[in-house]
Amino acid sequence: MTDETDISTANTMRERSGESRIKLWLLLRANRLLVSSVLTSAVFVAFVIAVAVLDPPFSRQIASGDMIDTMFSTMISVIVTGTTLVVTIGQLVLSQENGPLGDQRERMSSSMDVRDFTEELIGSPSPADPSEFLRQILGITAQRTTALRESIDKNDNENLREEVDEFAESVTGNADTVRDQLEDTQFGSFDVLFAALNFNYGWKIFQVERLANEYEESLNEEERGLLDDLKTALSLFGPAREHIKTLYFQWALIDLSQMILYAAVPALAVAGIMVAIVDAGTFPGSTLGLDHIILVVGGAFAVTLVPFMLFVSYVLRIVTIAKRTLAIEPLILRESQR
Repeated sequence: MTDETDISTANTMRERSGESRIKLWLLLRANRLLVSSVLTSAVFVAFVIAVAVLDPPFSRQIASGDMIDTMFSTMISVIVTGTTLVVTIGQLVLSQENGPLGDQRERMSSSMDVRDFTEELIGSPSPADPSEFLRQILGITAQRTTALRESIDKNDNENLREEVDEFAESVTGNADTVRDQLEDTQFGSFDVLFAALNFNYGWKIFQVERLANEYEESLNEEERGLLDDLKTALSLFGPAREHIKTLYFQWALIDLSQMILYAAVPALAVAGIMVAIVDAGTFPGSTLGLDHIILVVGGAFAVTLVPFMLFVSYVLRIVTIAKRTLAIEPLILRESQR
């Protein structure tokens, strides 16, 4: 069960998830090309070791049948089908950006309304850079939190003063940390979204609501107004982060489609060469006890898997983010997500 009075809860995603740094690094922070390379290399090593160790010997199998033809003919079909599917997904993502003039005007109008509201909130034009846009919202959130603490310091209720002081320390500390992470980041990389995920605004909104309700009789009109102002700033961060997340998903899926198309061409070429040319006698001899044919088939198999490994590496990041940001409102879906 979540303790509703636990104000200074964990702020960063790693602290909230309770998972190891290495696991989160592989799922989120690591370069997707590096992850796909590691996965491909692991398949190659596993294939070579298994084929070299297990009976019957690999050379005997390929000499007595058409195993290479069957194996790589199947991979050609998989590559073509998988590439077509992923590109179709990319086209569906792009289709969301298309529409008649009226829809585009409504979309633009809604976006400008949010920018106007943000301009009124922060007291200056809304930044065009996504990272700076989030930084400005966090900045005004920290300012309003400080103003609330200074006002509550004069309140006669000691428990209220202590809770608000602890709450303000948590909010300003978290906001300053995320603002530092957002500085000099550029959209298109994962850094902007990852930093935004480290600000657990939902739990903070709930704490504002709880304080306003629990200490209703102790709060004067000015203090209630400051709580409402802080809630407004925190509430804006939610849709702002979700918008950045949506844009990143679209960006990542387009990148994924491009990379899979680039990888599919050499993968098809390798698979075709293996079907057309390679047989048991094409690569005689051995190195360090490993038959050359095993290394060649294992390497070719790994190359044909590159498009799939790219897909896996990108989807792992996307589904991990999606799972941890399912609720935009202050709903704690599991205890470790506070």
